[in-house]
Amino acid sequence: MGQASIGDLLNDKAREQMKSMTKINKNISELRPGEKAEGFYLIKSFEVKKTTNGKQYIDIELVDKTGSINAKIWDYTKENEEVATDNSIVKVRGEVLEWNGTKQLKVNKIRGKLPNDDIKTSELIPSAPIENKEMMNALKAYIKKIKDEEIRLLVETIINKYKDKLLYYPAAKKNHHSYLGGLLYHMLRMMQAGEKLGQVYDFINMDYVYAGVMLHDICKILEMDADTYGVVSDYTMEGKLLGHIIQGIKEIETEGEKIGIDREKSILLQHMVLSHHYEPEFGSPKKPMTPEAELLHFLDIIDARMFDFEHSLEGIEPGQFTDKIWLLDNRNLYKSMG
Repeated sequence: MGQASIGDLLNDKAREQMKSMTKINKNISELRPGEKAEGFYLIKSFEVKKTTNGKQYIDIELVDKTGSINAKIWDYTKENEEVATDNSIVKVRGEVLEWNGTKQLKVNKIRGKLPNDDIKTSELIPSAPIENKEMMNALKAYIKKIKDEEIRLLVETIINKYKDKLLYYPAAKKNHHSYLGGLLYHMLRMMQAGEKLGQVYDFINMDYVYAGVMLHDICKILEMDADTYGVVSDYTMEGKLLGHIIQGIKEIETEGEKIGIDREKSILLQHMVLSHHYEPEFGSPKKPMTPEAELLHFLDIIDARMFDFEHSLEGIEPGQFTDKIWLLDNRNLYKSMG
C-alpha cells in the first residue's frame, strides 16, 4: 500500500475532530460528572441570584427531549443575562459537576441560537410521548362515555373553550408533566387508570370520575403563562392570587349556570376540584367527602408519582441508582436488572 496523502491525513484529522465533537454534544440524560458538555438546549427557567457574599450569578434550568439539568453561570455579565432573557434556545459549553448528589452544569460560554445553526427546535422540546391530536381524540372518546347529559354538556363546553391551548399546555411549571402537551397527557393517563379502578369499585359513579379528571386541572391554562413550546414563563396575576383550584370552581359555577345544570351536580364537581389536593397547605380547604372525589385525589397522586419515577429512571443503566430526587423526598431510585 502506498503512503497516505496529505489530503487523506487531513480528512482523518477532520473525522477525529467530528468524533470528538459528537462525544461532547450529548443529550442531557447522557451527561456524567467530570465530562465536558457542549450543545443546544432549551431554557426552561432562569433567575439572577446572589451568593452568600453578594456576588451575582445566573441560575438556569436547561432541558432537551431526554431530561433537564440545573446550570450555573458563575461569571455574571449583563450580556449573559440578556442571552438568557432573549433566547428560548441557547448553545452552551461547560463542565458537568456533582453537587449534593445531583448533576449540575457549570457554564463557561453561552450564546443564542443563530439563523444558520443546523438544529431542529422539535428535537429539543420535551413533549408527551403521544401525539397531541391523538390524545385529544382519546379525551373526546371519554367525554362520550359520560352518560349524564348535563355533566357531559358541561365538560364538553369547558374543554372546547380551552381546546387549542390544551394541545400544548404543560401540567406544571417545574414538576410532573412539565412539558409540551403534559396537561392533556396527565388527564389521559388518569382517565385510563380511573376506568380500570371503576371496574373494581363498581359502586363509583364514573360520570363524576371522568368529569373530575378532565376539570380538576383545566384552569392551569389560566394559572400559568405558557408558550407554544410548553414552557411556562411565569404564573399569571390571577394564578398567583387565586390558583387553578379556585379558578376551576369558578369555571364550573359560571359555565354550569349558563347551561342550567342541576345545582347538586355542579356542587359535587366543584367539591372534587376543591378537594383534589387533599390538604389545606396544598390548596384544598376541604378533604374529599365523596368516593369519586377521593378516587380523583389518588389518581392525581399516582400519575404524578409514576411520572417522577419514569422520568427519573430514563437514561439510567440497569443495576444503577439515580441522583437524589428532590420531588421524591431525596430518594435515590434503583433501576432493576430485569
